Amino acid sequence: ESHRVGLHHTSDPALLLELKTRRPPSLVERAGCETWSVDFSPDGAWFAWSMGHGIVWVVAWPLDSEGDKSFSCGHPVWGLAFGPRPPKSNATACPAKARSEGKNSLLLATGLENGVIKIWNVLTGSAVFDLHGHEGVVRDLVFPQNGTLTLISSSRDKTLRIWDLAHKASTKPTLIFQIKNSPSSKMVCLWSLRSYTFIRNLTGGAHKTVYLLSSCDFSPDGAILATAAFSGSSWWIDLWDPYTAEKLATLADYFEDYGQNQISAIQFSPNGLHLTLVTDDRALRIWELGEKGMVMETKRDRDSNGLCCKYHPQGGVVATGTRDGHVRFWRAPSAVPSLCHLCRSILRHSISTHQIEALPLPKRILEYLTYKNIPERLKSCCSSDEEEWES
Repeated sequence: ESHRVGLHHTSDPALLLELKTRRPPSLVERAGCETWSVDFSPDGAWFAWSMGHGIVWVVAWPLDSEGDKSFSCGHPVWGLAFGPRPPKSNATACPAKARSEGKNSLLLATGLENGVIKIWNVLTGSAVFDLHGHEGVVRDLVFPQNGTLTLISSSRDKTLRIWDLAHKASTKPTLIFQIKNSPSSKMVCLWSLRSYTFIRNLTGGAHKTVYLLSSCDFSPDGAILATAAFSGSSWWIDLWDPYTAEKLATLADYFEDYGQNQISAIQFSPNGLHLTLVTDDRALRIWELGEKGMVMETKRDRDSNGLCCKYHPQGGVVATGTRDGHVRFWRAPSAVPSLCHLCRSILRHSISTHQIEALPLPKRILEYLTYKNIPERLKSCCSSDEEEWES
């Protein structure tokens, strides 16, 4: 009753709808109402958001009146993530039927301010178990895409932990990296989930003094790592090759309009063609790889800062959460991937940069397959992959 949800439509063609919480007067304008995290289930049938004051709201997608669920976590929720995709069934063509006939195994992990991770069964609405071990805010959670019941959690206690939910305990070894008063606090650290060992740091370039790394995301094929960082008085996004630690491009060199706005979150689209930015002016910006200029930029709104974003697994929709606890759903640009991009994505899913560079291929093809053509395309403003390959 204290956290009812209102559905609001808008005349903005890019904004599909907005979910607003209707809080009692005692909670209005109080700290703790922020939407720190949102997520779609792997099959796209559910959407969850932390609506503030320890409440997580889960709704069936597309939005309807039959699938609302709320989970009271007892403490502010900073991170959340749906578990692996449920087993396939004959009802997959009908999302509503699939939700009711599944094996009741869809999990939702919530990371709390007190360091506890609570695991929920979405389909039954019950708490499954708690994970203890973190000594600070659990800021982010993610399940690997391999479908296993493995949960990765990161916390402000400066640790990253790997959990085996099938055994309800932390796997060994637990990954821990101490970043306080260490050079790694200004770097991106890459770790292997196969051997649980440190791989390398990513650092360098024109911006060598980094004061804050706010967000990062891998492209769907794993060949690019995008990082958002702050130095001095400006924000920028770097694109890295995670295999070689080479910096492919710095977007601030080409787009200066967002440089003064804090970047809260970045995410690649499911097809890997776009990168979405959420900034503190509540604007949503979407960039197409290799293009100069944003393909989409929403109206700026200083009333409430943007905090997080998430693409629907099938694309077409981006959800953003704000500091006032609301959620907005935006119509994302639709683009049909070229044959070149599809071939590159499939290839890079299983082949590293070093393996690509060892192939006897022409230089231009190697540059395309390793994404090293992005800076050149930005300078020449090519409009499509086909133009690049005409010669």
